[in-house]
Amino acid sequence: MKKSCIIVSAGPVSEKQRIPEDFIHCFVIACDAGWKNCKKLGLIPDLVLGDFDSSEAPNQDGVVVLPKEKDDTDTHYAARQAVAKGFDQVLMLGALGGARMEHTLANIGTALWLEQQGVHTTLMNEKSCVSVVLPSEVRTFVRSDYQYISLFPLEGKVEDITLTGAKYPLQHASLDMSYPVGVSNEWDLDKITIQTQKGALLVVETIADR
Repeated sequence: MKKSCIIVSAGPVSEKQRIPEDFIHCFVIACDAGWKNCKKLGLIPDLVLGDFDSSEAPNQDGVVVLPKEKDDTDTHYAARQAVAKGFDQVLMLGALGGARMEHTLANIGTALWLEQQGVHTTLMNEKSCVSVVLPSEVRTFVRSDYQYISLFPLEGKVEDITLTGAKYPLQHASLDMSYPVGVSNEWDLDKITIQTQKGALLVVETIADR
């Protein structure tokens, strides 16, 4: 059985956020003001950490106060804790959107780092699900409520991409961030399979605007 962990950051969350079954009743790490997001989501944090520059620290056990001047973001420090505790998969909530775009980009970088440590990682909000496909990895995405699936290169030019089961398939293709041709693909079959040989891909599944 996989060991699961939720990392809750201080970005926007919705009470309507769906939490996958694998992450129900799992270990929860709150980052800084993320402990307030836990209340909105009905989660009880087992560990709260941060420099608390955006929130006061909660009055509970398991609080770790970090220095304000440090290399790691609070979320990346939480990711290090998840790796140290031996978790196999991480769900990141409150990590997308909000007024601080740099934190969204940093959180995507943290997801890449976690995948490189062998920890399967997903970032979710009410509308989107974001994940990483590493080189030589084969990843399958099952059709669900998400209408669109988009691919973005995370490490410069990504080469030798194979994409099957999508409306616009790819065979030995390359993607470069300067030409975002991988945006807004759709499911053609019930499963989409993605593989790349050189470079990591960011995969964004999105619910259609209604």
